[in-house]
Amino acid sequence: MSATTGAIGSAIPQQRGGVLQTLRDSRVVAKRNLRRMTRIPEIVVFGMLQPVMFVLLFTYVMGGAIAVPGTSNDPNAYKQYLMAGIFAQTVTFATAGASAGIAEDMTKGLVDRFRSLPMARSAVLVGRTMADLVQTALTLVVLALVAFLIGWRVHKGLLDALGGFLLLLLLGYAFSWIGALIGLSVRSPEAATSAGLVWLFPLTFLSNAFVPVSTMPGWLQAIAYWNPFSATVQGVRQLFGNLPPGQHETHWTMEHAVGVSVGWSLLIIVLFSWLSVRKYRSAVG
Repeated sequence: MSATTGAIGSAIPQQRGGVLQTLRDSRVVAKRNLRRMTRIPEIVVFGMLQPVMFVLLFTYVMGGAIAVPGTSNDPNAYKQYLMAGIFAQTVTFATAGASAGIAEDMTKGLVDRFRSLPMARSAVLVGRTMADLVQTALTLVVLALVAFLIGWRVHKGLLDALGGFLLLLLLGYAFSWIGALIGLSVRSPEAATSAGLVWLFPLTFLSNAFVPVSTMPGWLQAIAYWNPFSATVQGVRQLFGNLPPGQHETHWTMEHAVGVSVGWSLLIIVLFSWLSVRKYRSAVG
């Protein structure tokens, strides 16, 4: 009896612990997701086309009708003002892809196969979000090149510019954890895509991404100023040197936009990574 029990026990994969082991397992899962992107390049290509379309539409269709205060109707001013908002929108819209990807893995039984391996359970989610972060970074590079071609410029030093892009990637990584929770909470990839996008539109448009907050009704201004998306957009504009000349936001969140953005992103990562891992364990337990 004891021999049989020992044989059965040795056949059951034992979950390995430790931070280093979790990181190693997460790297393996991330590589798997990145290889999938190279085998299905349409995922990457269409993910890049959407933000490029937003840049062109806002710049050449609506840009002429939107005046930025303090710029004396300079036709090039809106391009400088717009790009921080488009960059931030791009990294947050990647949430829908994260939701759909995790939901697809759940429905196809891939997660069950991972579960049969002696690996940290959180590695499935950490690896997925790491792979999404790499894809988001590639999209930002392409988008920055397109923006440069249409006249957008960085007016500060290299370190400030790198800081702006890191701020964007931190927000994107934070939102990918929201996407992970959504993907674990729905029953199909289609539902995950819809659920991953429906709340992002009000979040991005009730902000300073496309128009100054001062143009909104008073009750909406309060929402926009405390929106984590607005803090990131303002912080990126500061680091890129894209703030309109003479425009000074007096709200506390805008005066300390970089720190507020980092704080929001870290809070979202801590909260939603915990919720996602908890949901994952209950889903596969």
